[in-house]
Amino acid sequence: MTGFWRGLIYSSVAGISTVLGAMPFLLFNKVASQKLIDVFLGFAAGVMLAASAFSLVVPSIELGGVLRFAIGFVLGGILVDVMDKILPHEHFTKGHEGIDVKRLKTIWLFIIAITIHNLPEGMAVGVGGFTPQALTIAIAIGLQNIPEGAAVAASLMSAKYKKSSIFSITLFTGVVEALGGLLGVTLISFAKGLLPYLLALAAGAMIFVISDEVIPETHLKGEERFTTYWILIGFIVMTTLDVLLG
Repeated sequence: MTGFWRGLIYSSVAGISTVLGAMPFLLFNKVASQKLIDVFLGFAAGVMLAASAFSLVVPSIELGGVLRFAIGFVLGGILVDVMDKILPHEHFTKGHEGIDVKRLKTIWLFIIAITIHNLPEGMAVGVGGFTPQALTIAIAIGLQNIPEGAAVAASLMSAKYKKSSIFSITLFTGVVEALGGLLGVTLISFAKGLLPYLLALAAGAMIFVISDEVIPETHLKGEERFTTYWILIGFIVMTTLDVLLG
């Protein structure tokens, strides 16, 4: 299998795993507590941190050196920062961010927020398809997508959204990652020299999201100490998988 198809297929499968996290809430009408939602997000953040460090940063430096890594890494953070400031979007806990567009319904603002988060994740898997770490990156993103999907479904259910809307939105998060994967593999196909830059860009984008969005979301309801332990657990789980998968 070529790197193009590996990246595209892996990003699609990893993205669709968000639906797995949503299924318990859709099937059993379970309304999760804020504490459980924070646990899901904390675990996902830990997995993303480990995946960024070992599966994206390390190969970026090995392929292109520290300078290319640094350039791509900073650009990844800037890219998400610009998207976050310009695109109107809504967080259930932090509230509205970006340009104020009153005509957009809250549900669309929430969808835009998910897009900002998941596009770089899909790009990471897509670009990773051209590296020996392809499977590790896909498993990492797929693994963290399960609790992330659960957190999305739980938040929407708490906000009294219909099951059809919850399923559609969680499925859309997977589609966004597949699109991110397509973007990544397309760029590499036209210019393979971009690989170290794009690996670093994906890592910088994900770490920016973790620091600016995911962790702050889990620290707004008084569960920051408990959630931090779940970040550690997620990091340990992903690090262990990285070692086992080579």
